[in-house]
Amino acid sequence: MKILMVLTSHDKLGNTGRKTGFWLEEFAAPYFTFKDAGAEIVIASPKGGQPPLDPKSNEPNFQTELTHRFEADADAQARLATTVRLDRVKQEDYDTVFSRFGCRGKNIRKGSFPITFPITLTGRTAPGGSVRALSSSRR
Repeated sequence: MKILMVLTSHDKLGNTGRKTGFWLEEFAAPYFTFKDAGAEIVIASPKGGQPPLDPKSNEPNFQTELTHRFEADADAQARLATTVRLDRVKQEDYDTVFSRFGCRGKNIRKGSFPITFPITLTGRTAPGGSVRALSSSRR
């Protein structure tokens, strides 16, 4: 199975001046679940390249066994540093899409996601139309 994992490229928390991004444990837990199950994983983000990490998610009290595993995995870190731009994704290349977006700040706006096979929202749409969570499975 080939899985597209989508992360945010958004790095600012509204107009507060504070940094935001993806939450490390929310990436590491599904990443290693998929990897350990033998899935082929491609990581994408709207801008491509290194997605911003929410700095709070890297604080010691938020570290888990899986975040430590990520920090020790050079391949996972290299994949994260070179995410594919979402506008270069071809839907026919993937069996499923997985993403977890935080409810803070603007993440990915409706209509900017280039995948058209059935997507089921697993969370609510946040104010302003950003998607909090989605997943899909293509048959």
